[in-house]
Amino acid sequence: MDDSYNIFICGVGGQGIIKTSVIIGEAAMNEGYNVSMSEIHGMSQRGGIVSTELKIGDYKSSVIESHCANLILGFEPIEIVRSLNKANNDTKLIFNIRPIVPSNINSQTNDYPNIEKLIAILKDNYEYTFPIDANKIAEDVGSIVTLNMVLLGSAIANNDFILSKKSIIESMKSNLRSTFHEMNLNAIEMGYEAVKNIG
Repeated sequence: MDDSYNIFICGVGGQGIIKTSVIIGEAAMNEGYNVSMSEIHGMSQRGGIVSTELKIGDYKSSVIESHCANLILGFEPIEIVRSLNKANNDTKLIFNIRPIVPSNINSQTNDYPNIEKLIAILKDNYEYTFPIDANKIAEDVGSIVTLNMVLLGSAIANNDFILSKKSIIESMKSNLRSTFHEMNLNAIEMGYEAVKNIG
């Protein structure tokens, strides 16, 4: 068994998942941790599934074993369900409640599940379930493009998160253009508060 903090990030192409993972990974390295990151790309330009696995600390494998994720960060609600093989009773599930119908689901046949029911099932089965309307928060910040920073902020609000908010913010600034620092900082702070307000 690895002695690492394991983060699984999932969603669809175009949501900024890879950039979010890079920011977390750089923050971890700046704090002196070993970091492994692996990526799975679907048809990312057409809304295909994208996921990353980050292992921070001491690890033997770059793959997060079944039921060994400390945090699952879902940019899209159905993708959080697909990732539950990585979860255990202590895993923090933090996810955006706004769906993007992936390319492998036929929207005309209503195959996409009811979001309210999905959230209720997750809450019934996983103690640490934190659904947030990341789209609305990003729009309130000023741009839907900040969605990934909203979710990054929500991740660091979890009390078990291994990295400091300061390190995450410094890494964000080194990875994004200075023109957008203030807006992205606001997105991180608002995502952070959204999860803190849940509990």
